[in-house]
Amino acid sequence: MKSVEIVAKSKEEAVELALKELQVDENNVKVEVLEETSSKGLLSFLNVNKVKVRVTVKEDIAQQAVRLLREILVNMGVLAQVEMFKRPGEVILNVNGENLGKIIGRHGQTLNALQYLVNLAIRRVNEDPGRIIIDVAGYRKRREENLKRLALSAAERVKRKGRKETLNPMSPTERRIIHLTLQNNKEVMTYSEGEDPYRRVIISPKN
Repeated sequence: MKSVEIVAKSKEEAVELALKELQVDENNVKVEVLEETSSKGLLSFLNVNKVKVRVTVKEDIAQQAVRLLREILVNMGVLAQVEMFKRPGEVILNVNGENLGKIIGRHGQTLNALQYLVNLAIRRVNEDPGRIIIDVAGYRKRREENLKRLALSAAERVKRKGRKETLNPMSPTERRIIHLTLQNNKEVMTYSEGEDPYRRVIISPKN
């Protein structure tokens, strides 16, 4: 993060000089007062004020998320590249590299936990940060297609047998894919039961 230290007669003057040097506006910086002194000048009747401030450019949410994810991957012993894309209300972080299975886990459980932790950390220091989605070499897209096929095949069995079917526990995002895939199906309905992380989707006949 880029920062400067400025000494001036007042905090306001120091901040103004720092903003000009950094070429940013005040909403995008953090200001710290490092030193503030007041002393008598010549003839002991003139006050001499001095304020030293450090002004640091804030990282945006996407930059914070990328930095945090890279730190976690290093601590996990994973050598990978992190690409960042932005969409309205979302930041997508795509991880590419070799031997990435350990950060996906069984049915994406490790990946979902990693995504949850990054979102939690970013929300602690930002108001309304939106949603951060972490993917690994396009895994989520492939998982989405598999879940859609699973939903459709399960719905066919429910219609044929006339009794409900309970799917394996899934994350909120994965359950949503099942619900959306079958929301316009005229013969079956879906709902969820249980508590996370064991919450499951139930597919049931409408009649």
